[in-house]
Formats: sequence, structure tokens, C-alpha cells
Amino acid sequence: MNPRRTSGRAAAADQLARADRSRTFPPPPVRPGARGLFAESWWGSAWLDALETAALDSARLARGRTYARDGHVDTINVTPGRIVATVRGSRPRPYSADIRLRTLSDQEWDGLLEAIAAEPDQLTALLAKKLPRALADGQTRLLPGPGDLVPRCSCPDHGRPCKHAAALCFQVARLLDADPFVLLLMRGRGERELVDDLSRRNAARTAHEARAHTVATTSPSLQGPGPEGRPATPTAAPGAAAETAPGEPSVPGATSTSHGVLARVALADRPRPPLPPPLPAPPQPGRPPALPDGDGLPFDPAALEFLAADAAARAHACVTAAAPPSPGSGRPAVHSPFPSLPPWEDAIRLTATAHPTAGLTSTTRALYRDLAAATGRTTTDVARAVAAWRQGGPEGLTLLDTTWNPPAGDFDRARSALLAADLPSLRPRHNHLTDPERGIQLRFGHDHRWYPYESEPGTEDWWPTGPADPDPVGALTALLAR
Repeated sequence: MNPRRTSGRAAAADQLARADRSRTFPPPPVRPGARGLFAESWWGSAWLDALETAALDSARLARGRTYARDGHVDTINVTPGRIVATVRGSRPRPYSADIRLRTLSDQEWDGLLEAIAAEPDQLTALLAKKLPRALADGQTRLLPGPGDLVPRCSCPDHGRPCKHAAALCFQVARLLDADPFVLLLMRGRGERELVDDLSRRNAARTAHEARAHTVATTSPSLQGPGPEGRPATPTAAPGAAAETAPGEPSVPGATSTSHGVLARVALADRPRPPLPPPLPAPPQPGRPPALPDGDGLPFDPAALEFLAADAAARAHACVTAAAPPSPGSGRPAVHSPFPSLPPWEDAIRLTATAHPTAGLTSTTRALYRDLAAATGRTTTDVARAVAAWRQGGPEGLTLLDTTWNPPAGDFDRARSALLAADLPSLRPRHNHLTDPERGIQLRFGHDHRWYPYESEPGTEDWWPTGPADPDPVGALTALLAR
């Protein structure tokens, strides 16, 4: 046996197992309502009961419920013993909140899996995304109890939990409603790993029962003597072909060893039905799976995740832009919706569009540092450029560093519209309207949209804030409301 090949298989299996133990969920959709909407299942309610029982301040829980209801929780990552997400609060930059939960030991997992394998109905329920009460209330406790959830957050509030960690807990209840395997992942093992383990245990149980049944049915001591004192003939095993009795008509082509279809029949040329029409494009591009960390890899897993997400976004845009061909005509040529960009702009586009959150996390900080080192910029320049791209794409990035003199028209009428709406008077310069004392600014783009910026008063440290708006009144009103 080649030891190098064996170690390669082991490394690949280890990478698959580590990938199975990390799941990333997109930001849950905004769904207004009371607590019942956050926990529709009994196990989701038990999760929230563990949170509320140990909470020291009900007011923070209420604010956390409001944050979750209003969609302040961004992408959620679940790994064994830890749930992490960025939660947007009242400040421009979001906070990093995480929830810790004890993982099960190997002995506890063995007992739990044996209990599931012994009751096929429990595995059937899990595959149907239901958590059986008998399993959750068994000897190995799956659901957390009071004090089992350990919240943490990067905000200055030392509440236990703070509103950001509470919001994360409420959104995790919705994940548990949809898939109880998320709870099992928190306890230490991924879905694929569990299903494979249960398949092996079920196969071993089935083989053991089959052997016991065969011994019981073929043992002479259990069947007794036949006619005239001769031993009884053993019962034929299931699936064995019976010989044709004399005088009975034989079935053409049926033999005791015939299985499947002859190759010449399977490969014979025959009319085949036309292919079905292509499926419609999904509303949003899919997210690639999170890759595990690894030592000695010839690539950066995080960079590969970004490139995969960008490829999915590009493919989705091209498929969406392609019109279905008319009957009898060829597919029309489709121009790529992604124009060619300089390296700096393309790097900012990739960073801004491939990552689902707008805040700074440990992953984005590392990415910003690498991009700054590769381009000779600072991490602040990269973060500001990413915010500008998220605000308005290529035009937003252009307005970040360059000014222009718009012709008479919309720019001149904007000041009158702001005064008529009883909004602060802004000082014009080039394509900017600025109130330095308040730290607010509107930038007029070539696309005739207004891009809001904000800064600490007197610092001239302008950051893109909020989406662009074709109406200056709407853009400034949203900026003042922050």
C-alpha cells in the first residue's frame, strides 16, 4: 500500500469533515412580529427559554428582539460550540456577537447515535427537519438549559446578554426552526458526518439481524423432522431463483443468473424524447460553502471563497441577462454585464460584492490588510473604497476621489429644493453640497444621483453613508435621520 496515497485520502477526508462542521447562513429576511415568529417549533421555543431564563435584563432582551425583527443581524456562521454574526447597531460600524455552547463528548455522541440507530423513526424525523422530543429529552441533553448559552459581543455594553447577542439568539431560533441539524452542529458534528455515521450503524444492525435470522431459519434443531423421518428442507433464501418445475412453461430470457439489461439493448439507437426546457434562474446567486482552514495548502481558502462567490454572481448576472431563444432561432449573443475594470477597481468590486456584510469582521480586516499591502494603500483607504462601491458601484467609487463641475440644471435646482423643504443650507463646491459644521455632504454623480457622506465635524474625514438617491431632499433627509 502506498502510504502517501493513504495520507492524501486522510487529508481530503479531514478537510471534508472540517467543511461539514462550518455552515454559513445569509442574513435572515426581515419578518415583523412578536416572539412567536422567532420560534415556531417547540425546540426553537426551548432555545429561547434558555436565553430568557438566564437573562439579567428583560429590557435588553426586548431591544434584541426588535433588532432581530428589523433585520439588524447579518450573515450567521455556525461551528461546533460557537455561533458568530455581525449585528448592526446605532453606530456606523457593526459589532461582532457570538454565542458559545458546550459540545458533546465522544462518549455522549456514541450514546446519542446508538439511540437514533435503534429507533429508525427518529432518523426519519431528523431527515424531515424535525427534532423528536424523545431524542431531545433522552440521556444526552441536546437543547441548552439555563446558563448553557454564553453570549459575547464587541460592544461596550457589559449586559448578559447585550441587545446584539440577544438579537443573534433570536435569529438562531429561526435557523433551528428550519433545520434541527444546526443544533447538532452546535453540539459538535455536521449533518453529513452524522448521516454517514448513522448509515454505518444501521448497516451493521441490519447485517447482524440478517445473520441472526438466517441462523434461526436454517438450523435443523429449530425445524424438526420432515415426512418419513427425513429432515425438513431448509427454506430458500430471499432472492434465490427457483428452478422451473417439470411441465411448467419456461419464461423466455429468465434464468437464475440473469440481472440487468444486455449492453446491445442498452446501447441500441432509438428515438429519445427532447430535453426539457432550462430551469429559470434563481432570484439571487448562491453562496459557496465555507472552506476549512488548512496548513500547507497551495492557496488561501478565504481568497478561493471570494473568487467562487464572485464567479457565482457573474454567472447569475449573465444567465439573468440572457433572453430565452425564440423557437427555431439560435441563442442571441449576450454581452457581459461586467465591464473590464482596472485592477484597483476590480479588487474593490470583488471585495464589496463577494462579502455579504457591510461591517468589519476579523475576516474582512485580514482581507483589507492584504489588499492594502498589494496595492500600496492603507486599510482605511480600502474600507472607504468598499463602502463607496457598495453605495453606488463604479460611479460611487469615482466620486470618492474625484470632483467635477456639473452643468447648470439639476445641481443648481437642488439647493432651492432643499431650502423649500426646510432643510439645512449646504455650501456648493464643484459637485459637492456640504455643511462642515454638521459633518454632512451630498455628492452629485454623473448618473444624476445624490450620494450622501458624513464626517466628524471639523475633520474632513468623509465616508459614504447610505444608498444614493435621485432626489436630493430624500438623500439629505435620510442622512439627517441617522
